[in-house]
Amino acid sequence: MIDGPVWHPFTQHATEPAPPVVRRTEGAYIHTDRGRLIDAVSSWWVITHGHRHPPIMDAIRDAATRLDQVIFAGLTHDPAEQLAAALVRLAPEGLTRVFYSDSGSTAVEVALKMALGYWRAADGTDAHHRIVVMDRSYHGDTIGTMSVGARGVFNAAYGPLMFDVDRIPVPRADGAATLDAFRALARGGEIAALVVEPLILGSGGMLMYDAAVLAGLRRICDEHGVLMIADEVMTGWGRTGRLWACDHAGIAPDILCTSKGLTGGAVPLAATLACEKVYQAHYSTDRARTFFHSSSYTANPIACAAGLANVRIWEAGGMQPVLDRVAAMQAERLAALAARPGWENPRQQGTIVAIDLSVGQAGYLAEDGPVMRAHFMDRGVLLRPLGNTVYVMPPYCVSEADMDEIWAAIASYR
Repeated sequence: MIDGPVWHPFTQHATEPAPPVVRRTEGAYIHTDRGRLIDAVSSWWVITHGHRHPPIMDAIRDAATRLDQVIFAGLTHDPAEQLAAALVRLAPEGLTRVFYSDSGSTAVEVALKMALGYWRAADGTDAHHRIVVMDRSYHGDTIGTMSVGARGVFNAAYGPLMFDVDRIPVPRADGAATLDAFRALARGGEIAALVVEPLILGSGGMLMYDAAVLAGLRRICDEHGVLMIADEVMTGWGRTGRLWACDHAGIAPDILCTSKGLTGGAVPLAATLACEKVYQAHYSTDRARTFFHSSSYTANPIACAAGLANVRIWEAGGMQPVLDRVAAMQAERLAALAARPGWENPRQQGTIVAIDLSVGQAGYLAEDGPVMRAHFMDRGVLLRPLGNTVYVMPPYCVSEADMDEIWAAIASYR
């Protein structure tokens, strides 16, 4: 049982033990009052290069000597301007505008509002008002993002607040059923946007699908004038083996959401990148067409400086061999575990791997989930299974020895 005033996320205080106290972080490690942990989940998928990566920490220190938070309506600053220009250079072709926010959830909320604002301006009506999503998707925990995510135990209590969406099945094999379902919805003429987690449905169980399906969804969007929103909050910044998951399919969405690894995971920042037609739909002498969204900490200068330091690492080149190294280490160890009894459905996309524990009760509330988490932590490894699904998503500085320790901890459960 956890005592004290802090209410922890995704934590049942009545059953969870008191958590370790973190004293220091460095590289792939979290040092606590109970010992060292290997951060095998990148602290909820945010840490890319490693904890306290020196170039990013230096940028934060430098920015803090000159700037703190300033209002971003009516003012601007160099870190935000330079980061936006760099993001446009790195993003899939055609994304020309950058709107800042502070988390993955808000980045997707912004995208949804952009899409509906675009259609209101384009035809002067709400004819295009439906959103299409994939079953078992996850896009955040705000009201809008819960609405476009899977319904279940996570959000059952909040149903009266959420809006209806149209759903297509998770792609299987060649994805024909998914593409057919989306095509049928798009023909109806009411769809404003398709929201997708490209290639990997993260919180839905690390479900993976082929890049050809993503390309097919893009073609249907083009055929029927539907906006594509790519939620790259988790998949961006190299996790899938390339800078963006969309790169595998050779496509560019109309709107792209990024956060988590945007600052290398050091501090919160998010951005929603839009194509020019979405921006121009809001550009008008009619002030009623203004994009009405903000948050108090929009484009925080220190966070933008951290983001710019991260972007410069990617622009300098040399990250692809790093991603390939992590992917190769993961593949070797995943194959070894998959050969053992009690494990099934091994899967990998770039640096991310997942495998399911064979149990009678599957899904997020599988009883083995918290038991495995405690088991791994006792062995010095931070992993947070999604029910009976164990996934490994380490920072890119992870070593061979770290990997051996991570996978030995997983294997020791069975």
